[in-house]
Amino acid sequence: MMKNNKKRILILANSGRDIYIFRGELVSRLIKEGFEVYFSVPQKNSNKKVEVLENMGAKHIKTYINRRGINPLEDLKLIIDYKNIVKKIYPDLILTYTVKPNIYGNWVASYYNISSIMNITGIGTSLNSKLKYFVKHLYSSACKRTDIVFFQNKSNLTLFLEKNMVSKNKSVLIPGSGVNIDKFKPLEKESNDNKIKFLYIGRVMKEKGIEEYIEASKLLKEKYSNLEFQILGSFEEDEYEEIIEKTSSVKFLGYSHDVRQEIKEADCIVNPSYHEGMSNILLEGAAMAKPLIASNIPGCKEIIENNINGFLFKAKSSLQLQKRIIQFISLSPAERTKMGEESRKKIEKEFDRKIVTNEYLKKINKLI
Repeated sequence: MMKNNKKRILILANSGRDIYIFRGELVSRLIKEGFEVYFSVPQKNSNKKVEVLENMGAKHIKTYINRRGINPLEDLKLIIDYKNIVKKIYPDLILTYTVKPNIYGNWVASYYNISSIMNITGIGTSLNSKLKYFVKHLYSSACKRTDIVFFQNKSNLTLFLEKNMVSKNKSVLIPGSGVNIDKFKPLEKESNDNKIKFLYIGRVMKEKGIEEYIEASKLLKEKYSNLEFQILGSFEEDEYEEIIEKTSSVKFLGYSHDVRQEIKEADCIVNPSYHEGMSNILLEGAAMAKPLIASNIPGCKEIIENNINGFLFKAKSSLQLQKRIIQFISLSPAERTKMGEESRKKIEKEFDRKIVTNEYLKKINKLI
């Protein structure tokens, strides 16, 4: 393919939805700045978020990725697919997100001597599983080959540095994916049923702390009938669908393509996760002026100032979560409102997505 005068950016990721929701502003800005943007994800062209990205002016190339586990044949095919994409479009720079695109995408970028930026959005279970030594080796290899590594929280950056997986001069700390503060803004509640509503948003799975949330709901609903514990998200682990159906203390809201309506009606956003890169749900909830309760872990504790805009509790402790919920409902309505206002202030100051987008543009322009 003959190149025109436009610089080309290739984004490698495992979800068109995530590119649109968390990096849509970056894609839009790159296109406005005159870059030609390509993105490769497993979803089909008919996928709604893929369609939206294409309507923005980005070009989609489908690539199959098995997100779970390591299958040598599948992963070899992914590497070959990435090589074919690069040979086809000749990008000037490659941006990678999530484990396999981060590793294999940067190998391919290095092979063709193309500048690249890796993004560590969260290590999840990849460095905590039985495969951690293997994954650590792969990540170290990829980090040596990339130009810049963006980290979404300080703990992940420190981990990579301590394990000698990345050099300090390549490492850049950014405030997560940031949040669009114009899209996520304070809105007035419409419901007036005198219930105090707690909202869990995310994949329904053990690692996200769903068991602790359900257990807390059972015990607290017995004492406080005016509490409502909501769950919004998709089932990542099938057994929880049956558990939630049989649990009267929680209200399952299904899946939402736009969480603003559900956040608007909530009194408090709860994230009991065991690990995060930077919690987008907390960022979005805080931007909409909601108080927060979350595990005291990297990716959550950066967003919450304890007793100021929310409460932190020990991860995996349902008892600690219950105590924090009781602490929250003991506040007066005015005190809860003040907490929400503090959430919004913190987001405007530290987590505006424009901060993240500007950092990307600065590094990209320096590299190409």
